[in-house]
Amino acid sequence: MPLTRGRIGGYDSERMAFGFTMLDDGQTVECQISDAAMDELADTKGTPSIARQAQFLTLRDSIERIASDLYDSGSMVKGGTIRIFTKHIRKPKS
Repeated sequence: MPLTRGRIGGYDSERMAFGFTMLDDGQTVECQISDAAMDELADTKGTPSIARQAQFLTLRDSIERIASDLYDSGSMVKGGTIRIFTKHIRKPKS
Protein backbone atom coordinates (compact mmCIF):
# COMPACT_ATOMS: atom_id res chain seq x y z
CA MET A 1 0.00 0.00 0.00
CA PRO A 2 1.52 3.36 -0.96
CA LEU A 3 2.38 5.86 1.72
CA THR A 4 0.54 9.16 1.81
CA ARG A 5 1.90 12.67 2.29
CA GLY A 6 2.89 13.75 5.76
CA ARG A 7 4.65 16.89 6.94
CA ILE A 8 7.84 18.68 5.97
CA GLY A 9 10.51 18.36 8.65
CA GLY A 10 13.27 20.57 7.31
CA TYR A 11 16.96 20.50 6.61
CA ASP A 12 19.41 18.68 8.91
CA SER A 13 22.85 20.22 8.33
CA GLU A 14 24.55 17.55 10.46
CA ARG A 15 23.24 14.69 8.30
CA MET A 16 23.20 16.79 5.11
CA ALA A 17 19.68 15.57 4.46
CA PHE A 18 16.15 16.91 4.26
CA GLY A 19 13.58 15.35 6.58
CA PHE A 20 9.90 14.73 6.00
CA THR A 21 7.22 12.27 7.06
CA MET A 22 4.84 10.00 5.23
CA LEU A 23 1.81 8.18 6.59
CA ASP A 24 0.95 4.48 6.52
CA ASP A 25 -2.69 4.13 7.52
CA GLY A 26 -2.29 6.98 10.02
CA GLN A 27 1.10 5.81 11.35
CA THR A 28 3.94 8.30 10.86
CA VAL A 29 6.96 7.08 8.89
CA GLU A 30 10.10 9.22 9.21
CA CYS A 31 11.93 9.87 5.94
CA GLN A 32 15.09 11.64 4.77
CA ILE A 33 16.65 12.39 1.42
CA SER A 34 20.35 13.20 1.15
CA ASP A 35 21.61 16.40 -0.45
CA ALA A 36 23.30 14.37 -3.17
CA ALA A 37 20.11 12.43 -3.94
CA MET A 38 18.05 15.63 -4.22
CA ASP A 39 20.66 17.17 -6.50
CA GLU A 40 20.74 13.99 -8.59
CA LEU A 41 16.96 14.08 -8.93
CA ALA A 42 17.11 17.77 -9.92
CA ASP A 43 20.04 17.12 -12.27
CA THR A 44 22.17 19.72 -10.51
CA LYS A 45 25.05 19.91 -8.01
CA GLY A 46 25.91 21.92 -4.94
CA THR A 47 22.54 23.37 -4.01
CA PRO A 48 23.03 25.62 -0.94
CA SER A 49 21.43 24.35 2.27
CA ILE A 50 19.26 27.48 2.45
CA ALA A 51 17.61 26.43 -0.84
CA ARG A 52 16.88 22.82 0.17
CA GLN A 53 13.28 23.39 1.27
CA ALA A 54 12.38 25.03 -2.04
CA GLN A 55 14.16 22.20 -3.87
CA PHE A 56 12.23 19.64 -1.83
CA LEU A 57 8.92 21.33 -2.60
CA THR A 58 9.72 21.32 -6.33
CA LEU A 59 10.64 17.62 -6.26
CA ARG A 60 8.19 16.53 -3.56
CA ASP A 61 6.00 14.23 -5.67
CA SER A 62 9.02 12.34 -7.03
CA ILE A 63 10.72 12.14 -3.62
CA GLU A 64 7.58 10.84 -1.94
CA ARG A 65 7.08 8.26 -4.69
CA ILE A 66 10.63 6.97 -4.11
CA ALA A 67 10.05 6.83 -0.33
CA SER A 68 6.78 4.96 -0.81
CA ASP A 69 8.41 2.49 -3.22
CA LEU A 70 11.24 1.85 -0.73
CA TYR A 71 8.70 1.29 2.04
CA ASP A 72 6.64 -1.08 -0.11
CA SER A 73 9.75 -3.06 -1.06
CA GLY A 74 9.77 -4.46 2.48
CA SER A 75 13.46 -3.74 2.98
CA MET A 76 12.80 -1.15 5.67
CA VAL A 77 12.92 -1.97 9.37
CA LYS A 78 9.59 -1.30 11.06
CA GLY A 79 9.86 1.97 12.94
CA GLY A 80 13.05 2.88 11.08
CA THR A 81 13.70 5.93 8.95
CA ILE A 82 13.44 5.66 5.19
CA ARG A 83 16.66 7.16 3.85
CA ILE A 84 16.90 8.05 0.18
CA PHE A 85 20.40 8.12 -1.33
CA THR A 86 21.67 8.62 -4.87
CA LYS A 87 21.54 4.85 -5.47
CA HIS A 88 17.75 5.09 -5.17
CA ILE A 89 17.44 7.70 -7.95
CA ARG A 90 16.65 6.14 -11.31
CA LYS A 91 17.67 8.34 -14.20
CA PRO A 92 15.99 7.86 -17.56
CA LYS A 93 18.22 6.15 -20.12
CA SER A 94 19.35 8.41 -22.92
